[in-house]
Amino acid sequence: MCRRPDQASEPQTGTRRRTFLRTTGLVGAGVAIPGLEAAPAGAAEPAAEQAPAWRPDPDSPRFTVAVMPDTQYLFDGESIHPAPVEASFRYLLSRAREENIVFLSHLGDLTEHGQPAEFGPIGRAFRLLDERGAAYSVVAGNHDLDSRTDDQRGRTPYLDTFGPRRFRSAPSFRGASPDGYNTYHTFRAAGREWLVLALDWRPSAKGIAWARDVIAQHPRTPVLLTTHELVYADREGEEAQFSDHGQWLWDELIADHDQIFLTLNGHYWPPARTVRKNTAGHDVHLHITNYQDRYYGGAGMIRLYQFDLARNTIDVRTLSPWILGRADDELNELERGEIERTGPQDYFSIPVDFERRFAGFAPVAPRPARPASRMVIPGTVAYWRFDQGDRNGAPVEDSVRITDHSGRGNHLTKVTVDGSPATALTWSDEYHPDQPGHGSLAFHGDKPPLRGAYLRTADGAPLSGETFRSGYTVEAFLKLPADWDSGHNAWSALLSRRGRSGDAGKTGGDTDEPVVTLSLSDGHGLQWAVYPLNQDGAVTNWSHELPLNTWWHAAVVNDGRHTTMYVDGCPVARNPSTVATGLTTLGLPWLLGGYEYGGKIDQVMNGWIGDVRVVDRALAVRDFMCA
Repeated sequence: MCRRPDQASEPQTGTRRRTFLRTTGLVGAGVAIPGLEAAPAGAAEPAAEQAPAWRPDPDSPRFTVAVMPDTQYLFDGESIHPAPVEASFRYLLSRAREENIVFLSHLGDLTEHGQPAEFGPIGRAFRLLDERGAAYSVVAGNHDLDSRTDDQRGRTPYLDTFGPRRFRSAPSFRGASPDGYNTYHTFRAAGREWLVLALDWRPSAKGIAWARDVIAQHPRTPVLLTTHELVYADREGEEAQFSDHGQWLWDELIADHDQIFLTLNGHYWPPARTVRKNTAGHDVHLHITNYQDRYYGGAGMIRLYQFDLARNTIDVRTLSPWILGRADDELNELERGEIERTGPQDYFSIPVDFERRFAGFAPVAPRPARPASRMVIPGTVAYWRFDQGDRNGAPVEDSVRITDHSGRGNHLTKVTVDGSPATALTWSDEYHPDQPGHGSLAFHGDKPPLRGAYLRTADGAPLSGETFRSGYTVEAFLKLPADWDSGHNAWSALLSRRGRSGDAGKTGGDTDEPVVTLSLSDGHGLQWAVYPLNQDGAVTNWSHELPLNTWWHAAVVNDGRHTTMYVDGCPVARNPSTVATGLTTLGLPWLLGGYEYGGKIDQVMNGWIGDVRVVDRALAVRDFMCA
């Protein structure tokens, strides 16, 4: 039996959703099944023999780990039906590059009785993977051997078929315990190494010691643990819990090894999952997947764990390529419910902040600070940074002079709004992870009444007269606090140029607006609103709403004709096609953190500003400070 004796079978309502990624050619060869004729060969997708060699992209942040649970009813005495399993393998091979499939884990109970006559056919099915150099692991289940024994049991048909000898030339195989029943494998994905620990149905004390040693030999590698029995659920929809053996395995191995972040097991049904905290206080996701109780012994069902490190998410899908590959009008009523499982235990996403989760054993070294001189590239007309030493939280002195590292003399001094506290502007040791200078200024502006402090260039500073007729790039790092409120903080500016547009002879739009401003709208999005030399009215670029309490890099690039805004190096949607040449000036100072309206200070920034750089030419993204 592969389920608890007290578990009642509760049929799952089959979905009628027909998600056909491919409609033909996945059935494959095998024993003929009455009423289930194979799809026409001429309509087939590439067979395993035609599929490209197994070459996953090792650097893409998106990759897929496939899981195949108990297939025992397809290899049961004289009832041998390899076609569903072969169809799954062909599916994985044909889509390996498209979905960046890096590994397949079989979770045990390959066969019903563990006999050579059963292992022969399934061993031949796995040759489809062997021939293309695919990376996979297999574990023994209780039906594959004498379930009363542990991994010291000696030679078995399972070991003859799926022992270490089979994997000697496999690209992922790294080693096995001396008994041969426990193996480990590695693969590269998302620019790093990952380890699959494939444990026997009943690892012995020696097996556990071996597993600990494997993990110790790979101290910075995330580990996916696969085994046949670990967690189960009594009823559909219930949270998974440990079996007695699973609790032992948790106590003896998983809980104390922070590298194990995901476990996968079969054996029981229905499918279920849970999350437990290990001794380091970090989440371990524990999943049981098994469909042998479903139509046609599970029909070779596979589960796809689609890792997306760009989104910090694992998306999970469950489907039967064998049924998926049959023509729609040939499907019987039971098949239609098994094409793709879409219940909450079969089709779901789990959030994982991979960098934070792995920080305990593989911390990402912070990007080191870069000297100011390295940031002063050709064309730099102003560069300010705020890494002023260990003064976190201290008020910025009234006498402060922030150096312009460009060498152009555009230094900044402090201006405090009357009635504002000394803490209206403070030093901070916070910074964007890709910021050259490791420090920032924390602005605490507010209104009504208007309070705060900001910085300004001196009267007659060279930057005041710049018109940037040939183009420009303005960059700034920023973060808005979690309590940022549009009613009090909207329409403040990171960087602005003093001077009413009306005084500059501009009659289009609001003549009280400043001639240049990089502001924060009432929806905490960025707005670049400027009066170009060739326009009577303003030209504006808008970002999306920036999530609060997060560091961002903003850049505005003008090539002499058009302006493009970027957030973290990505162009935003609301970039106008309007021709915009240069920036209007009245020869007045620039403000950092302050915004004028009608010729007087109207708002002060609430948030952090890191390094700010102004260059008199259009920069490519690769030349941004965050690159």
